[in-house]
Amino acid sequence: MPKLRSCLYVSILGLMVLGSLEIHSANAQERAKKSLPNFVVIFCDDLGYGDLGCFGNPTIRTKHLDQMATEGMKFTQFYVGAPVCTPSRAALMTGRLPCRTGMCSNKRRVLFPNSKGGIPAEEITLAEALKGGGYATACIGKWHLGHHKQFLPTSNGFDYYFGIPYSNDMDRVATAPKGREAFWHPKSEYFNVPLMRNEEIIERPADQTTITRRYTEETIKFIDEHQDEPFFVYLAHSMPHVPLFRSPAFEGVSRRGYFGDVIEEIDWSVGQVLQKLRDTGLGENTLVMFCSDNGPWLPYGDHGGSAGPLRGGKGSTWDGGMREPTIFWWPKTIPASSVAADVGSTMDLMATFHTLAGLKMPTDRVFDSHDLTPVLKQTGKSTRDTFFYYRGYDLMAVRYGPWKLHFKTQSGYGQPKPEIHDPPVLYNLDHDPGESRDVAKENSEVIETILAEVKRHQEEMVFADSQLEL
Repeated sequence: MPKLRSCLYVSILGLMVLGSLEIHSANAQERAKKSLPNFVVIFCDDLGYGDLGCFGNPTIRTKHLDQMATEGMKFTQFYVGAPVCTPSRAALMTGRLPCRTGMCSNKRRVLFPNSKGGIPAEEITLAEALKGGGYATACIGKWHLGHHKQFLPTSNGFDYYFGIPYSNDMDRVATAPKGREAFWHPKSEYFNVPLMRNEEIIERPADQTTITRRYTEETIKFIDEHQDEPFFVYLAHSMPHVPLFRSPAFEGVSRRGYFGDVIEEIDWSVGQVLQKLRDTGLGENTLVMFCSDNGPWLPYGDHGGSAGPLRGGKGSTWDGGMREPTIFWWPKTIPASSVAADVGSTMDLMATFHTLAGLKMPTDRVFDSHDLTPVLKQTGKSTRDTFFYYRGYDLMAVRYGPWKLHFKTQSGYGQPKPEIHDPPVLYNLDHDPGESRDVAKENSEVIETILAEVKRHQEEMVFADSQLEL
């Protein structure tokens, strides 16, 4: 009998120890989950390099973005993966050049409401990667990677979606004013774009005069609801893509006119998001990144933005089409008032977020993503030394260090065929950010080095069939 009691005691003790270990393990997992950084990516549409106060604009007031830069890090040489909407957004979301995923075309530059394609199911999105690591995920705003069910954010790693699935100038109604009159004096009813919540259309046409405010409110609500778990919010504004819209509170507030009003409302939105993070005590555990999908749409005059000192704009592989004003904010992790000299890209978010979230990058495909963690924490440099400028499937130019070599040049709009450069033209972007002085003749060795990099790149490149042409 004493032996039986002894065995029973040992068994009970063992169960207690096992239970204690399980509770300890669960608590450890919960603590680890809470220590993961949150990620917020704020992405504009057609914002130019010169459209923010902290990047030199003299008349647009962007006090919240300026403060964000003062408290964080400016990237002055940060690039998107393409000079137009769909391929650029695909590059950010996959960490891969659009020609690898089929999210580009030499015939149709973006997806349209009558397009049948979208982001391929086999691609791994940032949201899918982070969701697999325990993150709550939300896409709020413009998607433009396919509007059919299998291509929507909720089918590609996002728990929640609220926004317009493509550009705000699409679905133009037949009764709208002809030509550009509908853009100079826009009304929401001219553009029958759908506003969606998850997979349901909740408003059509979307009231675009309130769209920036509503995107902001949805973002703040998601942060409130998920503040006790790690989250990833992709806030992709529909503005300042034409037609321009701003809420009544921002009418006539900017010296820059209609366009300036729109940017100042986006600046307000950034301020609201950052303040919510501060108020909830999440600021020091959240990395916020601000950028845009491509440069300004120059043919739209004062309804378009400015590339500042850079050449060209939206649609072109001149730097004005693909170099964007970029700010990273993460109090007590990113040194305040820092400026990165490194070349970075939206494609680098994939590797960077994997590192910060403690995840391993997939090894079954080629990525064009470099880890920016050492740059953000100022413990080292980026491993990126080259950047490839594609227009559709055409390699137009290559950056190597400060040098940019052009094989072909073409304005974003109004130039039907590219100018082919044989031999190529070369610019030193450190000396000449406006790409105006060809220095190829005196730098033959630089050109040889770049051509060797191009050869290696092209040998490993496999183009995917275009989703935009389906």
